[in-house]
Amino acid sequence: MARKVKLVSHITVGEFFETHGENLKLDPINSTDGFERKIVEPTLNRPGLALAGYIDHFAYMRVQVLGNSEVEFLNTLDSETRKKRIRILCQSELPCIVISRDARVHQDMLDICEEFRISLFRTPLNTMRFINSATFYLEHDFAPTTTAHGCMLEYRGIGVLIKGKSGSGKSETAIGLVERGGALIADDHVKIRNVNGKLTAFTDDFSRGFIEMRGIGIINVTNIYGLGSIRPDAPLDLIVNLRPYSDLNEVDRLGITRETENVLGVDIPIVDIPVAPGRDTARLVAVTALELQLRRLGYDMAAEFNNRLTEKLAGMTHHSPYTTNY
Repeated sequence: MARKVKLVSHITVGEFFETHGENLKLDPINSTDGFERKIVEPTLNRPGLALAGYIDHFAYMRVQVLGNSEVEFLNTLDSETRKKRIRILCQSELPCIVISRDARVHQDMLDICEEFRISLFRTPLNTMRFINSATFYLEHDFAPTTTAHGCMLEYRGIGVLIKGKSGSGKSETAIGLVERGGALIADDHVKIRNVNGKLTAFTDDFSRGFIEMRGIGIINVTNIYGLGSIRPDAPLDLIVNLRPYSDLNEVDRLGITRETENVLGVDIPIVDIPVAPGRDTARLVAVTALELQLRRLGYDMAAEFNNRLTEKLAGMTHHSPYTTNY
């Protein structure tokens, strides 16, 4: 199924600070003139070699992080050499500079960053912790995303996207899963991102926890079922497509071969479930999720049945009185 995919080419330093500044404990220590600079790579760099004068392979397009080693090295240089090295760094159109461990910033660094309009931040986090956390946030910021129409839930550790035509019972099925211990991720408008080959489904903050029930209206799932009934996100592991019962003959009955749907380059198992009055669709989706969980653990129920049937037929053929040996 063709989907519109949103690709992020860059974020600004200001957006990075506004979104992640609190979690990363970033403290701006110069003017905000550099907030319009662009971050175009979801990785960070420690510019030790560049400060030492070697800039042939300087990754200047990344957020630069100065730890104790870089700061102490600058302090060992005489004033003219220090200014020259910092100036070379800042002439490279880098996005911004972060000083970790709340290290003292030399005045030369402040002056030159102000001159080139480069934002300078300080954080109390140690260098590796800051780099790991910031990389995690940037990978999410740059991850390709798409959207899907349906209900997204987490049930027994399996992320399930329930799809179907309008009126097929997606919301009722979702509520049934919540009553069985599942957690609602999104209703109607599901966002999906791909981070390093792993799909995560989520929704906008303002709509999280709300679901539309036909004949009732919008309900707040948390108010009825408690905080455990919602989650901010979940991995996308399974797609369930609710189909009219008239399509029963078109649905795979044994489950030996499993169809998949490609979402952002990842193949996700998809199962068609016929819907009809009196069928407990939520229970069927729950069983489907648990069956997928068993498959991941190495136990394939359909394959086991097929093997038993094959062995049985082979045994019947071997002992048949009509078999003639030549």
